[in-house]
Amino acid sequence: MRSPASLVLLALPFTLAVPAPAAGNLGSATTQNGLTAGGCKAMTVIFARGTTEQGNVGSLSGPPWFAAMSKAVGAQNLAVQGVDYPADIPGFLAGGDKKGSAKMAQLVMQAMTACPDTAVVMGGYSQGAQLVHNAAAMLPADMAAKVSSAVLFGDPMNGKPVAGVPAGKTKVICHQGDLICAGTSTILMPHLTYSQNAGEAAQFAATAAGM
Repeated sequence: MRSPASLVLLALPFTLAVPAPAAGNLGSATTQNGLTAGGCKAMTVIFARGTTEQGNVGSLSGPPWFAAMSKAVGAQNLAVQGVDYPADIPGFLAGGDKKGSAKMAQLVMQAMTACPDTAVVMGGYSQGAQLVHNAAAMLPADMAAKVSSAVLFGDPMNGKPVAGVPAGKTKVICHQGDLICAGTSTILMPHLTYSQNAGEAAQFAATAAGM
């Protein structure tokens, strides 16, 4: 049984110690609205942050990945959109915030409709990975099939396919010793170091998109 206490005691000291840069820079800002406030780009990343992270993309996994992505495909070709949702402990324990999951699905559909030529990448860290699973299952089959790739860091649903997205276009990165990936609610250091995988995750998404 998952214990909320383990999330409160172990997650908060790390996330609250991280400063909250203003929106903007892909490599540091905790808020990104490249879809809702910008124009169409060759690639659009819809990203959901982890539990208790700040902004709408957090800081632990998202920004390092976005920075690597901008190098891989070119900053001028990349739009990043965070998912606004509570990212609280009850949502994690419920298998991913329901409204946040629906919001992510809506953003994916918005990107595909407004920018039909963009390569849509679904990404998430920790509870955000739960949202990717949930949102993909909410998409119409034809839209799920158009997802360029899905990239998940520290996935609590490790081993479960992302509905409608081919296995070859899905990358799940789980560190040895990350107990979140093992289905528990205990956060240890291996769950907090996915920034080191930014390069491989970026290359995967770029290759899947043919960029």
